Amino acid sequence: MQLREDIRNIAIIAHVDHGKTTLVDQLLKYSGTFRDNEHVDERAMDSGDIERERGITILAKNTAVKYHDTTINILDTPGHADFGGEVERIMKMVDGVALVVDAYEGTMPQTRFVLKKALEQKITPIVVLNKIDRPNARPTEVVDEVLDLFIELGANDEQLEFPVVYASALNGTSGLEAEDQQETMDPVFTTIMEHIPAPVDTSEEPLQFQVTLLDYNDYVGRIGVGRVVRGSIKLGQQVVVLKEDGTKKPFRITKLFGFIGLKRTEIEEAMSGDIVAISGMEDINVGDTICPVEHPEALPWLRIDEPTLQMTFLVNNSPFVGREGKSITSRKIEERLLKQLETDVSLRVDPTDSPDAWTVSGRGELHLSILIENMRREGFELQLSQPQVIIKEIDGVKCEPVERVQVDVPEEYTGPVMESLGERKGEMLDMVNHGNGQVRIEFKVPSRGLLGYTTEFMTQTRGYGIINHTFDAYEPVIKGQVGGRREGVLVALENGKASTYGIMGLEDRGTIFVNPGTEVYAGMIVGEHNRDNDLTVNITKEKHLTNVRSANKDQTSTIRKTREMSLEEALEYLNDDEYCEVTPESIRLRKKILNKNERERSTKKKSV
Repeated sequence: MQLREDIRNIAIIAHVDHGKTTLVDQLLKYSGTFRDNEHVDERAMDSGDIERERGITILAKNTAVKYHDTTINILDTPGHADFGGEVERIMKMVDGVALVVDAYEGTMPQTRFVLKKALEQKITPIVVLNKIDRPNARPTEVVDEVLDLFIELGANDEQLEFPVVYASALNGTSGLEAEDQQETMDPVFTTIMEHIPAPVDTSEEPLQFQVTLLDYNDYVGRIGVGRVVRGSIKLGQQVVVLKEDGTKKPFRITKLFGFIGLKRTEIEEAMSGDIVAISGMEDINVGDTICPVEHPEALPWLRIDEPTLQMTFLVNNSPFVGREGKSITSRKIEERLLKQLETDVSLRVDPTDSPDAWTVSGRGELHLSILIENMRREGFELQLSQPQVIIKEIDGVKCEPVERVQVDVPEEYTGPVMESLGERKGEMLDMVNHGNGQVRIEFKVPSRGLLGYTTEFMTQTRGYGIINHTFDAYEPVIKGQVGGRREGVLVALENGKASTYGIMGLEDRGTIFVNPGTEVYAGMIVGEHNRDNDLTVNITKEKHLTNVRSANKDQTSTIRKTREMSLEEALEYLNDDEYCEVTPESIRLRKKILNKNERERSTKKKSV
């Protein structure tokens, strides 16, 4: 069996914020891929606006570096379980993974998730212990934690013999011992060369190429990125694409791209083991196999975990419709959702009884909120319903998604956190006191119970707590109410502008969401009530001015700081009789029924 020693394919996997993208930056820098005078942004692989703003990787991306005479293809993957569909596909393209673990935090819920996907594919792992320069780093204990996790996830003997490299990606140092840090990435490169297997050379056999990632270019159309699994592929070659439904479509390869650094370079030919991008067919999708016309043989279809959360996307019908967005019709929204399906394999879009509403299912709140955020930046206006977990029937039993939750909290807050997660049907699995005032607790909690919990958790821990969770499994549905909002809301009585006088009169009733001067409409939610019932309020009320009460008197009035919500917080906050209205400039909460009398009649009917 002949190997291609001139190439290595590796994916960088880790929990969110453990330093994957920063490590890739250093590998690019120390490989000599860039010229000395070439400017390269930090976290160069995070190219999207939202990725840069939030400091997270959302889409998997690939690059390649030259190390001596070897090309190392590196795939940077997301750490969030919501984007696990990206991680699962990447595993089909590589022969090894570099598991990056924070030398202080150790293994986290998403570390378990991404490692599980790698071990299932029988991929060779190496471990990079990052942030070794942190003053409270504990490398020995963390390596033991990683080994325990490997054993727990059923790693085979070869995978358990993983090598460990110690690094500080931020400082650009690495070494084979925690204390021996040099300003170089050579230890990482040599570990990859020695431990990650080279691809098998099958360039004499018929071509098989599977599309794993999709890109789009205005000049050449859709671009399929993937690995040449078998044989070789040439520019101008006549090939056939095999779809999931068994259909075959012939086309000619018009462009063939290789990768080096952050650039795509046009190439004439690629061999088995190479990761390349091809164009020439408009209707190409993730999972499609490309073969020679005379030898069509499909590769196994890519299996992706099913969505766990769904929401209804609706056409905006509020009184303020069309004021801020330019794409507001059902046709435009449907086109945009179907376009998203082409590149996002974890997403599902289903029509409903209404032509103005669609059920959109994804892997979690973050997965769906990133789609919504992109849509509003593109000028869309839409309404969103409360997120609901997807209930499945498995062997005749109704099952719901359960998540593994890990919280790190100061000792004094462990009681309230355990009590609140217990109320949400959480089951405690483990509790470790690090002896430095911090306690790490692990729970299994139904996904329903976690909707809207983050805000409550941050309040309970005064902002000092850290919560991470990832999908664990489907388990039988727990009966009864799990989680949900307990407080009622303050609802605007009429259209107008919120006034300082109106807000001051309501401050004793609860927390206000809008600032003075904000336009509101009847049925819009303007605050949270102190009690568990909804209250209709007149927030637009003005003070009557007379010759006794001067207009200037109001200027000395001060009001409390209003509560502003991010998109995720707004979605988590919703109840089942409410919508979130999203436009390019605003995020508003509203009741489904705007008219006060109709709303009260509807509530009475439900209670009968």
